[in-house]
Amino acid sequence: MAVLDTKLLRDLRRLWAQSLAIALVVAGGVSTVVLAVGSLRSLEETRIAYYERYAFADVFALARRAPKTLLDQIAEIPGVAAVEGRITKLALLDIPQLREPVTGQFVSLPESGRPILNRLHLRMGRMPDPGSVDEVVVTEGFAKAHAFPPGSHFTAILNGRKRELIIVGIALSPEYVYAVGPGDRMPDERRFAIVWMPEKALATAYDLDGAFSSVSLKLLREASERDVIKRLDALLDRYGGQAAYGRRDQTSHAYLDHGLDMLRNMSRTLPPIFLLVAAFLINMTLSRIVSLEREQIGLLKALGYRDATVAWHYVKFVIALVAIGIVVGGMAGAWLGTYVTRLYGEFYRFPFLVFAQSPDVYVAAAALSLGAAIVGAARAVRDVVTLPPAIAMQPPAPPRFRRLLPPTFAVHKVLSQSAVMMARDIASHPIRTMFTMAGISLSTGILIASLFLNGSMEALIDVTYFMSDRQDAVVSFVERRPRNVVNQIARLPGVLAAEPYREVPARIRKGNIERRATISGRPNDSDLSRIIDTHLNPVVLPGTGLAISSWLAQVLGTGVGDFVEVDLLEGQRRTVSLPVTALIEDYFGIQGIMEADALARLMREAPAVNTVSVSLDPNARDQFYDAVRRLPAVSGIALQRVSLANFREALAVLVTTMANIYTGLAAVIAFGVVYNTARISLSERARELATLRVLGFTKGGVLRILLLELALLTLLAQPMGWAIGYGLAWTLEENMAGELMRAPLVVEPSTYVVASAMVAAAALFSALVVRERVNRLDIVEILKTRD
Repeated sequence: MAVLDTKLLRDLRRLWAQSLAIALVVAGGVSTVVLAVGSLRSLEETRIAYYERYAFADVFALARRAPKTLLDQIAEIPGVAAVEGRITKLALLDIPQLREPVTGQFVSLPESGRPILNRLHLRMGRMPDPGSVDEVVVTEGFAKAHAFPPGSHFTAILNGRKRELIIVGIALSPEYVYAVGPGDRMPDERRFAIVWMPEKALATAYDLDGAFSSVSLKLLREASERDVIKRLDALLDRYGGQAAYGRRDQTSHAYLDHGLDMLRNMSRTLPPIFLLVAAFLINMTLSRIVSLEREQIGLLKALGYRDATVAWHYVKFVIALVAIGIVVGGMAGAWLGTYVTRLYGEFYRFPFLVFAQSPDVYVAAAALSLGAAIVGAARAVRDVVTLPPAIAMQPPAPPRFRRLLPPTFAVHKVLSQSAVMMARDIASHPIRTMFTMAGISLSTGILIASLFLNGSMEALIDVTYFMSDRQDAVVSFVERRPRNVVNQIARLPGVLAAEPYREVPARIRKGNIERRATISGRPNDSDLSRIIDTHLNPVVLPGTGLAISSWLAQVLGTGVGDFVEVDLLEGQRRTVSLPVTALIEDYFGIQGIMEADALARLMREAPAVNTVSVSLDPNARDQFYDAVRRLPAVSGIALQRVSLANFREALAVLVTTMANIYTGLAAVIAFGVVYNTARISLSERARELATLRVLGFTKGGVLRILLLELALLTLLAQPMGWAIGYGLAWTLEENMAGELMRAPLVVEPSTYVVASAMVAAAALFSALVVRERVNRLDIVEILKTRD
């Protein structure tokens, strides 16, 4: 073994604690890369395989009643590979021992029993017999929520008539990975079910024999989705067709895509930050180690070792530390990635998971870590190369002290002797002080970036569920109803207030950018579901014009006073130009809002409603639920308190879990930075501290000087860390925002407190270790060092 390699092993043993801390910081960076990229690839591969194996459709459309003979014409549209018509209807379900009404999305099964598109993955049981009138298959989440095994019964109100149904199978479908009921924001497996029923039975119940109300298309690879949708709309128009849409606007796919986008953006934002901190720590540590080993470097050069050989020795030291970090980080990242993949798989109820074997992820993580480490070590290696042997073998010149304060200011009368010595040391080493504070600041910053999400999500909840949508329930109808239906709802038991809303699907366009959105018509005196602007102030809708989401305005590149083109996708399907009159703040989806009468005039129809928001007497909820069940026109009811509970549960499963993982990794990095700062400071000042001991200072007095400096630098670094943390939080929030959901940037004061407390805890632990080292200082050995 070469002499320098022997020295390398001895250095690693001698500096094992600092080396381990650096390796843990590198491991934190590596694990974030492997975790984020590995889990994202696995989930994307799972989605692709799920969609392909079960023939998830590319285009979807609804109609009031279209003859099956039309399917042949649809199949002839250029670019269409497969087409399947079916019946889809919303209906209320009566579930034993559940007071709240439950909504079922009924979907017909073809006579063959096996759909061509959007095929089912049976978890338990069997498919219904094509000739049966009461056998159904339900989604797994609904069955588990009610502990329904095959053979269970429930009641459904189909077209105004009660029907007793029996569950013969439990299944999953790529079409309903994320199933949201009418009026809801979040999936509610207790109160919303997908129910597959033989086509003959469902057609008989809704008088749709020989007809379909929904069609799905699979396209060829080279097909133009836009052209296919245009031709499909033309064919369905005379049959009450609603505007067709592609996967991008399909609810389940859109929400799944948004979830993966959030994971993707986290993988692009946090790992580079962690690796940057690792590079900074290596630079700071190695530079100070080189400074401490000046004489050894000079002696090696004097003995004939070339500059490149000595520099390579220190590069190998860095490579050894990074190698340990890569191994530990790779193993931790693989385990965490598997955990996150399973977590997402359970939330979205994938029937299987494809764990992508991606050696390139590990290679990329290792290369990034090694690259960051070498960049961090470049300055120290340069110092090794440029240091002449004669100068290196001499002790460094002592710092030049000068008075900073006026002679009349007696510092020793204000500060203790230990504090004065500490202040002089800080002032005489400004570069070292700056780098130490920068390292601690970065530690605080990455902790804030990992912790801030909870505060942002609470702000989202406060604005959405308490400032804007303050209703207790939203009643949805199968079809639009005359506006006076609100009076009927207002007379139901337990209703304290009721407000009508009309919703129209539309495409909103500015130039060549367009988005599909819903335009909601609301009364001017709306109070249950308030409209608020970007400053969180209530908005009074004008008699003309369109208020749009601030996010939609950003996407379209428009603002108040500009005109946008609106394609109305219901009724006469006109294209109109409307002025933007206000920008509204909503954190879920994108939408347009108009005054109700203005929307009725735009649609050229009598005032109508799709939904009614109600405020309920808490003591009369059960009577209200019973009354709603008796209304055949009602397709579902969304409960605000249940939606909020489901949102918090989803947060706990996905966002909070990911934030906790990254917080844990950030805490490891923060500890590594602070611990190395303390240990290197001890190494640099060992001779000085030993001299103080000889001069009569006690162990406690010596320790006080060292720890006062660490405490002061940790304290002074916090404001800079808070600023860095806010900037990182802003970057993360911007990258994670999307059309389906976004959160305001809110960094709670408690977030700063917790981040600083964690750094302080790392400093305290480091102080305990340093105290042990100071107590064991070998004064004679240290003072043998030649001056």
